[in-house]
Amino acid sequence: MAFSTVLSHSYTLKSNMLCAQKSSPPSLKTSFPPQIRKKLLYQPLRYKLGFSPKTHVSEINASIKWEKGYKKVEVFSKEHLAVSLAYDVAQLSYKFTRERGAFTVVLSGGSLIKYLRKLVEAPYIDSIEWSKWHVFWVDERVVPKDNLESNYKLAYDGFLSKVPIPPVNVYAIDDALPADGAADVYETTLKRLVKSNVIETSTKGVPKFDLMLLGMGPDGHVASLFPGHSLVKEDKKWVTFLKDSPKPPPERITFTFPVINSSSNIAMVVTGEGKANAVNCALEDDDEKTNDNKLPVELVLPEGELKWYLDLGAASKLFKE
Repeated sequence: MAFSTVLSHSYTLKSNMLCAQKSSPPSLKTSFPPQIRKKLLYQPLRYKLGFSPKTHVSEINASIKWEKGYKKVEVFSKEHLAVSLAYDVAQLSYKFTRERGAFTVVLSGGSLIKYLRKLVEAPYIDSIEWSKWHVFWVDERVVPKDNLESNYKLAYDGFLSKVPIPPVNVYAIDDALPADGAADVYETTLKRLVKSNVIETSTKGVPKFDLMLLGMGPDGHVASLFPGHSLVKEDKKWVTFLKDSPKPPPERITFTFPVINSSSNIAMVVTGEGKANAVNCALEDDDEKTNDNKLPVELVLPEGELKWYLDLGAASKLFKE
């Protein structure tokens, strides 16, 4: 199920206005388990925050870029962001486990993990088929797994340790290897799982993950693909490495854009006013930009569906002052 099928009170930013979707997608109400089917409390842009969608819709900045019809952009309080994200992830989990017996999920680091907290609560903790999940990382710091800088540790402490995903289905990097070796081994693992049909492939033969949960840095970087870095243009490897990250620690491995953009669904979870400028750059309409002067986040253009989950701080530049 694409992200566009969920939650009736969302706002879609299209071209230069907020508008409805082009068509009404099919509902999963007849196939979704009753304990999840019940719609959770949800209301983006809640009035108690002092921000009314009815009075501010007309004040949205004129130019919002849209690709392949539309980009789905939703703005929440931080609590309702977690509620909506859990609801959407659970529906996708149900869809893919029913269709092909597996659900491939890619995590990132940063604040993303704390917004998965509702998945470890009822009704999801007891209704999601966790045994069908296969978990990967879009990037990782080349540090021991128990290091505070480790994306694995962040995910384990905040999420994985609280859900019954089989350890064999959690694919962390080999922290005993140097950056280049870790990247090669991780790509080999992906190839093995593609061959066994755990991971689907795109029409270009690139891994096609069911869901990629991405964050973004204030500089517009995604994964460990940083503005101006040569790896932004890497299009041969699935997984690569860098030893000169502009953010510490310097050694990292990362998925490349061909893999990121082959995803069936990407959830871009961005919060905080410090990221508002990058969000605005990613969503503004500027046809004169070339790939060379775009932020990495602007190059996230998946074959599937992209949905932005923003809080009011991150979305603040999208609205007129």
